[in-house]
Amino acid sequence: MDKSLNCYSIFDLRELAKKRVPRGPFEFVDRGTEEEVSLKNNRAVFDNIRFKTRTFVDVSKRTQDTEIFGVKHKMPLIIAPTGTAGLMWYEGEIALAKAAREAGIPFTLATGSMTAMERVADEAGGELWFQLYLWPDRSMSHELVQRAKAAGYKALVVTVDGVSAGNREYNIRNGFTLPFTYSPVALIDMLSHPRWLFSVLFKYLATTGMPMYQNYPERAKAKMTAGPMGRSSLRTDAIQWDDLDALRKIWPHKLIVKGILNAKDAATAVDHGADGIDVSNHGGRNLDGIISPIEALPEIVDEVGSRTTVFCDSGFRRGSDVVKALCLGAKAVMVGRSTLYGVAAGGQAGAARALEIFRDEIHRNIALLGVSQLKQLGPQYLKFLDSTLRAPQSLMDQSAADSQK
Repeated sequence: MDKSLNCYSIFDLRELAKKRVPRGPFEFVDRGTEEEVSLKNNRAVFDNIRFKTRTFVDVSKRTQDTEIFGVKHKMPLIIAPTGTAGLMWYEGEIALAKAAREAGIPFTLATGSMTAMERVADEAGGELWFQLYLWPDRSMSHELVQRAKAAGYKALVVTVDGVSAGNREYNIRNGFTLPFTYSPVALIDMLSHPRWLFSVLFKYLATTGMPMYQNYPERAKAKMTAGPMGRSSLRTDAIQWDDLDALRKIWPHKLIVKGILNAKDAATAVDHGADGIDVSNHGGRNLDGIISPIEALPEIVDEVGSRTTVFCDSGFRRGSDVVKALCLGAKAVMVGRSTLYGVAAGGQAGAARALEIFRDEIHRNIALLGVSQLKQLGPQYLKFLDSTLRAPQSLMDQSAADSQK
């Protein structure tokens, strides 16, 4: 444990990140959209799920080993794609990828990252996945796919819930744009955080220049004009199932569709070649008032759980949150903000601390539940306080069958 950070929970890391990073980039990471109803609900929903424990169980040899797509990992976690890691820390994507490699879990690089995918592969290594947005000019998106394949990335994570930018008004108030513009608000914000200014922004200016989307093809960069973060990136509102078919044809490895909350969409994605479904509401950052992934997870597990690998993200801050998602049928959880807080607080050491916190909390939780292996988790360990929440019927049936053996 890195005691110099003095952080013992993800919330401690968040507070340290808030102190060290200017308000503009911090709020871009931390906040949601509009009234932030979904952002709050993503956390509140966990409070309505309680644990039911078993005792007189030997858990002395418990393990978190998780097999994902035939590869064994040390924890049921994946670092989710977060485009601003490089603004939390100089080349923060490399720091995150190294932390993931050391923790024995996959790292997902975002399309909008500040460090080129080839450098992350060369300098960090480990199990690398690449997240893709589809742009109006599909050839540019497909160019990224070919680069990711050549660089050795093992999974393609296609994000489908970002066809329109979320209404994040605070980015405009904070003057937070990319490429950076030197508005009075932004300048005061950065000058009030000299440590970040010298160790992040000035370091970029002295090496690669102003922080920019390094994975964008040159012709895409040429189209960029400064705009509020989230609205300045290229995007298309004309996604169709044919686009997934086209990606399936050119991508030879695992293909994951991220941003699914509807069981029929999940089934159709699998029909079109998806190897995995990530149940996600984009961290409450796009459509306010949308349901949480935990509310949608059971229906999707019932629909496609036997045909594909189901992941989940959005709102996870505790090991207990992760365990609840596993009980509901998720194979693993993608964490984004939590590790961003860590990298903002202390680079690779901070990201490693975030993962260590999750590992310790999961280890403690499964012991107290009376579980030695994650595959033993199921809805029999949960009680729902909200009548709108439920367990996957398929898992309930399996649990009942196991209890009769």
